[in-house]
Amino acid sequence: MTKLLGMPVQASQHAAEIDQMTVLTHWLMLFLFVGWGAFFIFVLFRFRKGANPRASYTGAKGKLAKSTEVLVAIVEIVLLVGYAIPAWATRVKAFPSENEAVVVRIVGEQFSWNIHYPGPDGKFGRTDISKVTADNPLGLDRTDAAAKDDVTTINQLYLPINRPVLVHLSSKDVIHSFGLIEMRVKQDAIPGMTMPVWFVPTRLGEYEISCSQLCGLGHFRMRGFITVQNDADFRKWFDDQQKELRATP
Repeated sequence: MTKLLGMPVQASQHAAEIDQMTVLTHWLMLFLFVGWGAFFIFVLFRFRKGANPRASYTGAKGKLAKSTEVLVAIVEIVLLVGYAIPAWATRVKAFPSENEAVVVRIVGEQFSWNIHYPGPDGKFGRTDISKVTADNPLGLDRTDAAAKDDVTTINQLYLPINRPVLVHLSSKDVIHSFGLIEMRVKQDAIPGMTMPVWFVPTRLGEYEISCSQLCGLGHFRMRGFITVQNDADFRKWFDDQQKELRATP
């Protein structure tokens, strides 16, 4: 069914659960479409002018329509209470601790994704709006001891496979929507707020970071890339970034 719906590959731990709910929802929609379509055709035939020369001011009487409406409502309640809410509750309760996760700060702006990793000390350096430049869009204060080893990129997110990722998501200007389609992750980035997002990448490769919220004239080009690597390659990339920082005067 996922192939029939044209779903992207599943590249995160929770992707299959999201797709399962999507498939169930589409089966329900198909059932409703066929059922109500058949009922509509029946009504057109049953109450055609030739069979009812005189208009009825009371309308048709019967329990079938009411029973069908109640049945549909029950199915929707079961999906919501028995599946959707528990699935979301599990996601919320299972947030990884920062000690076990790869922690990264992502700040959206028109029209790019600014990505900020803490250094080996695990601490994000201080940022200062007065230090924001084209080369330093986050305003990272490199004179701060905690900022000296921080790694920043633009539109390029590197992650290790099979490790929890905890994203602190925010925006500099307008509302953006952080979308990792293959990871089944989507969350609005809202100015003045930090939204926590987590997932576990389970498939090596390169995927797209999209903005799923119309955010201005350049919305079409607000895209980045996420590269999921094995742990050794991720560690090598991170170490290379540290070497470049130490070599920078």
